[in-house]
Amino acid sequence: MTVVIDTNPATGKAVAELNETDLATLPERFKKARQAQRIWAAKSFRERAVHIRRMRNYIRDNAEELARVVSESNGKTLVDALATEVLPCALSCQWYGRNAEKVLAAKRRPGGSLLFANKRTEIRRLPLGVVGIISPWNYPLSIPFGEIIMGLMAGNAVLLKVAAATPAVGRAIEGIVEAGRLPDGLFQHIVGSGSAVATAFFENGVDKLFFTGSVNAGKVLMAQAAQTLTPLSLELGGNDPMIVLADADLERASNGAAWAGYQNAGQSCGGVERVYVEASVYDDFVELLAKKTRALRHGPGNDKSIPVDIGSLTTEGQKRTVEQHLEDALAKGARIEAQSRPVGEVENGYFLPATLLTQVSDNMLVMREETFGPIIAVTAVANAEEALEKANDSKLALTSSIWTRDNKKGRALAARLESGVTTLNDHLYSHGLSETPWGGWKESGIGRTHGPEGLEEMTHVKAINWDLLPAKRNLWWYPFDRATYKGLLNALYFAFPKSPLQWLGASLKLTPFLVRKMFGKQK
Repeated sequence: MTVVIDTNPATGKAVAELNETDLATLPERFKKARQAQRIWAAKSFRERAVHIRRMRNYIRDNAEELARVVSESNGKTLVDALATEVLPCALSCQWYGRNAEKVLAAKRRPGGSLLFANKRTEIRRLPLGVVGIISPWNYPLSIPFGEIIMGLMAGNAVLLKVAAATPAVGRAIEGIVEAGRLPDGLFQHIVGSGSAVATAFFENGVDKLFFTGSVNAGKVLMAQAAQTLTPLSLELGGNDPMIVLADADLERASNGAAWAGYQNAGQSCGGVERVYVEASVYDDFVELLAKKTRALRHGPGNDKSIPVDIGSLTTEGQKRTVEQHLEDALAKGARIEAQSRPVGEVENGYFLPATLLTQVSDNMLVMREETFGPIIAVTAVANAEEALEKANDSKLALTSSIWTRDNKKGRALAARLESGVTTLNDHLYSHGLSETPWGGWKESGIGRTHGPEGLEEMTHVKAINWDLLPAKRNLWWYPFDRATYKGLLNALYFAFPKSPLQWLGASLKLTPFLVRKMFGKQK
């Protein structure tokens, strides 16, 4: 059996060992999951919520240990792990446990026309069955866990594959879910290669796959899913713009840029990467952001005795990508305006300083592609219109932000930004709002997670339609004759008359025909 070693990217030390899952066991695992799912789906929403509350209580009681596992596996600081990973998991238990029934309960659909006054419709949201989740290493706890809770509250079984770089977090999730005391086999953690596990999921008939990761990997999965028309939800990345208008609170804007751009060592698909500032306040904004950047400290962040703001990047490959983007920018004329300072031992980890770039141009990689590292590129624009044009000029469209004291103006501009989420005077945090949908346009993905929309993504929509009265036949059924033809014409005139007189005439002709056609005996 292959052993997977989880290494702390901040120190280079091994922190956990896990056995890789034998994918030959997947057929039996799916069988067990489907058996458990039938038991689980028969439970009411309130009964499911009891299990979810147990998980929430476990998270509360073990918050520091969970933060430690995330910090050691991913490289982020303890504060970061607690704020952006552990706390959102508890919040998701609370919101989905309380709101799933309201969102997914059967609902009556109002009729659309008097012509179908005899019909009634009910919309039901039914579980998909067995859903697969393949999650990333940048938020190895909060991203998959929210989807797990959505899947469970919707009545599904869940098979989870966490990122190969952070397998210890998958084991921590096992502990959380075990505290919920679910039916045996309803949740299973799969350890192994993402591509191999995805293929195995498709081969074993997974009912839907939820994937968070790179654009290229998402395209490969979409091609695979097409072979069986397996539905997908893809959250693939961003190159998020931040627009700072002349009337913005620059102190708040610079604080927000520093946090949303450097947090998690910049490894946030919804983090700030490129900033467009109106020229009249550009110098003041850069001065403030440079001062805040220089004050930041990067280093190993799992020692409570050493204050650290920014941890390490999670993989060596990602560190190389960020370095390449920085080298490209400098070669094309960019300037390093400010950088963070190291604290503690950084020699053995994948550390890069938080870096503020100015004198950037649109042809640089930092402006065109997802850097996914602690680099913020700032440029001046003449006005809001130019900022919008540049912000929308991207193949990625996950989130964005506008900074202004005028909320009315900000909301109007936000509606014109091409992104799944736009926030005013804030950035990145909305992933932690369980009630708010998350997802993007263009190559940033397909579908939504979180909120009512995320719960609905975990279900099949089913319409159930019936008659109020026991008619013998419908207006358009056999036999076809001249009377049927005239009846249909009168139905059209009754529904869409060009005058009150036409409506009256059509109704007088249609009513006796309907009675004969629907309730009378035919020879």
